[in-house]
Amino acid sequence: MTSGGALLAQGVATGDVISRSALVWFRTDRPARAQVVWAPEGEWTTASRNADSGRLGRSSVLSTSAEQDFTLTVPLESLVPGTQYRYEVLTGAVGDEAPLQARSAGRFKTAALPDVPEQLTLVWGGDLGGQQQCRTDSAGYQIFDRMLRETPTFAILLGDLMYSDDRCPSPPNQPGSDFIATTLPQYRAKHRYQRGDAALQRFLAAVPVYVMWDDHEVRNNFAGLHEPLMPVGRRALREYWPIGMTSEDPHRLYRRIRRGADLELFLLDTRQYRHRNAEPDRPGKTMLGAEQRKWLLDGLMASQATWKLIATSVPLSNPKPGTTEAPGNDSWAPGPDGTGFQSELRMIVSALLERRIRNVIWLATDVHFVQIRAYDADRNGITDFHEFICGPLSAGPGLPTPPDPEFGPTVLYEAGGFSNFGKVSIDGTTLRLQIFDEAGGIRFERTFLAS
Repeated sequence: MTSGGALLAQGVATGDVISRSALVWFRTDRPARAQVVWAPEGEWTTASRNADSGRLGRSSVLSTSAEQDFTLTVPLESLVPGTQYRYEVLTGAVGDEAPLQARSAGRFKTAALPDVPEQLTLVWGGDLGGQQQCRTDSAGYQIFDRMLRETPTFAILLGDLMYSDDRCPSPPNQPGSDFIATTLPQYRAKHRYQRGDAALQRFLAAVPVYVMWDDHEVRNNFAGLHEPLMPVGRRALREYWPIGMTSEDPHRLYRRIRRGADLELFLLDTRQYRHRNAEPDRPGKTMLGAEQRKWLLDGLMASQATWKLIATSVPLSNPKPGTTEAPGNDSWAPGPDGTGFQSELRMIVSALLERRIRNVIWLATDVHFVQIRAYDADRNGITDFHEFICGPLSAGPGLPTPPDPEFGPTVLYEAGGFSNFGKVSIDGTTLRLQIFDEAGGIRFERTFLAS
């Protein structure tokens, strides 16, 4: 390494990996030149020793700048499906003609093609660093080391990955986040604080992620259509996480991911398009917006995957009361004050039943407890879909609340009072669910068969 090379103090990450492409994220500590090189794992040693042989994939040489807080998300294209890759981020000083030097490395596996069966293991969670349970020492968020031991193919991170509206007092936490964010530099600093965690860096270097936001990336219980802080919160989110972007709508976050023959993932944005929580529930009140709702239902109808996983940051049937500053129920369920978004959820559930869409699993976080449910929405004795709720990764733990009875839920397991994450393993028509606590102990496991 040369003294002029920029450091990658926040590590590296890979996101939105599909069969032939992936995104690599990193941040330099100063303005720098940077490049990503990659190759299939089995060819890496030979390719890296012969850097000019053409066997290494190479991005163009890019520049980091203060305009994006020295972050970059670099697309890797023309990848081979179903293949394990290794990559390195190279950096050099601006204006220096010296060769770029390797700074940090990571790994990921591309998705298999839609007609190819693929055994998958995913972990999911959310709610990191809330209620003053932040980075307490140099070991950091050790739950990520527990997650890494499960050797997941990928992870789904469902929001509240930093708490812009909460303080992390020091001590007992590591310094750097003892403030409320209201400006772009402050939102960036909140993300940077989280990404400085060593355990999280180890995890992100080894496990590709699909990331969605929830409310605390902007402000508690925010409704995007009416939230003046949303643009700066959204910008900081995109700067600090590898999230794909469409040319038609650079602000769109909801997306659909296919992983081989047996899994299709639908990541919902439950924040950007929602009406105010305080509005009474009624036909026309929306959490998703008409365009996203149609995209979801059309995608579910068209999907040929064995399992359809819908990732929603807020749960289906647990009322989540508002606050004085943000009144009204924040989840899909109805609140005692007549708020909530159950009318829209009823439309979605009715479509699932009418179109006979099977093997649907909803994944959720946000409420800081575990609850696993089967739903018999038409009361015919046959399960129509499931919901798996886990969390928090590191935040104030909650206790389970009874689900609203509208869609015929049966609670298969519930627990609270501890940090946790969920794991799903898919092998054809078999799906295995496990819930792990922060020490790595299994609190619940069950196998589900596709119908």
